Amino acid sequence: MSEAGPRPKSALRKRLDQLPWWLVAAVICAVGFAVVIAADADYRTIFHALSAGIGTMLFVTVVAFFGAAALGLAIATAQSSRLRIVREAAIFYVEIMRGVPVLVLLFYIAFVGAPALIAAVNFVIAPLVSAGLMKAVLIRDFDLVWRAILALVLSYAAFLSEVFRAGIAAVGAGQVEAARALGMTRWQTFRLVVMPQAFRTILPPLGNDFVAMIKDSSLVSVLGVQDVTQLGKVYSSSTFLFFETYNVVAFIYLVTTVSLSLGVRALEKKLRRQGDAA
Repeated sequence: MSEAGPRPKSALRKRLDQLPWWLVAAVICAVGFAVVIAADADYRTIFHALSAGIGTMLFVTVVAFFGAAALGLAIATAQSSRLRIVREAAIFYVEIMRGVPVLVLLFYIAFVGAPALIAAVNFVIAPLVSAGLMKAVLIRDFDLVWRAILALVLSYAAFLSEVFRAGIAAVGAGQVEAARALGMTRWQTFRLVVMPQAFRTILPPLGNDFVAMIKDSSLVSVLGVQDVTQLGKVYSSSTFLFFETYNVVAFIYLVTTVSLSLGVRALEKKLRRQGDAA
């Protein structure tokens, strides 16, 4: 009598095997802490006070990331330029910016770069100011939020340029040559052939950098920008509820970053399936 083979797994068993248990644990922790916030008066008050900074956190992150992505793409393109001086200038920027800590660059832009920029603008418009057609620009006109955004753009552009450069280099040279043989211009080749394929390659590191920028956006609190971290610092110092306050701060950042990471993974899987189907 022959032995029976292993029983096929049920659909439920297959789903349980594929279930990421770390995510289940994270969701349970998040739901549990959300219940604590809803039930405890102190936590409710803290969350309400800190929630005003969520908009600032997201605004700084989104604007800085898209600015850094645009600048990073331009730098990556410059690194493949035929002109050596352009290539060397792009590499110089990347190597210098990657060697400067974000916090140091934040202070430099806020207290050195911004005043220098305002002085340059006033020098250019000096004839118009003398003629009474314009007013001189004051340093307080350059809001601290935008100084922080500028610093994040300049810093992350160096890292994102390497991501774009690697993604562009991953596209086969034969496809570029075929596109040019069909009569496409360099811009059409880049837009219609190179970038759609490179995007699938660069999406995971881009998503990681976006999540990293959300965390680094907390550094703007050193300039007094009213984000989640700054509001938490002010609230805890006035109430001495440090444990409860920074629990809420960590909860807000964790929910935001984990949710975005999962969204990036889902988009990555969808693009991979579309690529396999094509």
